[in-house]
Parts: sequence; C-alpha cells; structure tokens
Amino acid sequence: MTQQAERTRRIPLSRDRVLTAAVALADEVGIEALSMRRLAQELGVVPMALYKHVANKEELLDGMVDALVSEIDPPVRDVGWKNAVRLRVLSARRALLMHPWGRQVLESRTNKTPAVLGYMDSFIGMFLAGGFSVDLTHHVMHALGSRMWGFTQELFDDSAGGDAEAPAALPPEAQAAMFREMAERYPNILKVATASAHKDSAVGQGCDDQFEFEFALDLLLDGFERLHRQHWTSNP
Repeated sequence: MTQQAERTRRIPLSRDRVLTAAVALADEVGIEALSMRRLAQELGVVPMALYKHVANKEELLDGMVDALVSEIDPPVRDVGWKNAVRLRVLSARRALLMHPWGRQVLESRTNKTPAVLGYMDSFIGMFLAGGFSVDLTHHVMHALGSRMWGFTQELFDDSAGGDAEAPAALPPEAQAAMFREMAERYPNILKVATASAHKDSAVGQGCDDQFEFEFALDLLLDGFERLHRQHWTSNP
C-alpha cells in the first residue's frame, strides 16, 4: 500500500467525506458504476463503514444531490428579479454540466431533501421579492419546470432515442440514404433539425444546446415580465 493510500485510510470517515468521494467517483466513472462497494474501495474502508454515515444507496444519492445544490450560486442581490433568476438558472446549469450524473439523479428522487426544498423556496422567493403575485409565481414555476435546475428535455435530443445510432456514427452512404428518406417522409423536421451548423452540442446535430437553453429561458423571462407588468391573474 502506498503512503498516500495509508494517509487516506487514516483520515476519519465522515458523511461529508463519503459524499465528496461519491461525487468524485460518479464524475469519473458514471452514476451506473457507482456502488457502495466501489465507493468503500475508493475510501479504503470496508463497505459496512459507509452505513454509519449513509443508511443506503438512496440516502447516498440524496446526499450527492445536496452536494450539487450547494454548488449553485445564491441569488444575486440588487440586480432585479429577471437578472437574478437568469443568473441562478445558469449557475445551476453549470453545476449540472460539471456533474453529468446530476440530471438523472435529480429526476430519480421521489423525496425532496431539505437542501432541495431550500433551493426551490429561495428560487420562488426571487419572484415574490420582485413583486410577483403568488398566483403568477405559481404558474411561472410550472412554466419553468426543470429549467430551474438548468436542464430541459430538448426537441432534438439524441439521447431520448435510447440506443439509436447517431447519424454521425453511420457510414457516409447510410447517412445519405437516411437523409433522403427523411427528406421524402418528414421534410419539415429535416429542415428545422439541420437548420444550424453549431458544434459541440449535446442537444442534437445542428443545435448549440447552451444557446438554445438561454434562448428559451430569455423568452420565458420576457413573457413573465410582460404578465407581471399587466398584473396578470389566473382568476380574472
């Protein structure tokens, strides 16, 4: 055993240390490969030692979500509700991009932890502090949905197709045949899906996911602002 491993073993185990190691391991190997046994090996302890700090795998995942939430910036003061919300959402998005497992684990949680509830409460508070009525804020939160966490289901998200092979992975002849068939059967989808030529996209071929996310976020915020100015209510 190396001296580094020996020093690591001597560090007292704590809940924070377990969660920090779990986040780092999930970042490295993916959430599917994360197990209590593998985490114990990473920490240089027996698996049973982990259960003194997290009751089970579900509690471990809850704690990892809390760790992710702690990386989201608090609301910025004195910038107006619109800028405050925008900055908060984009901070959440940065945290999720740093931890690719975050979205999957967030969506899998059936019980909201105090940290998650605290984030939601402070998020709602930005609208209320901006003068929004409780009624409008209620509908605003529905409209934002998962966007408050920095992600949304994209229209041209290749990952939604499960195990479907991405067009870029197909031979040129197969790609050409596929596009010909698309042009004949679904010409409008093809036009829109291939309208742009952005690179480094996770949304789909031809889309810049960060641009599309901010584009939609700004549309929503502009709409919320208009309704707020009009003193909109769902019970006229």
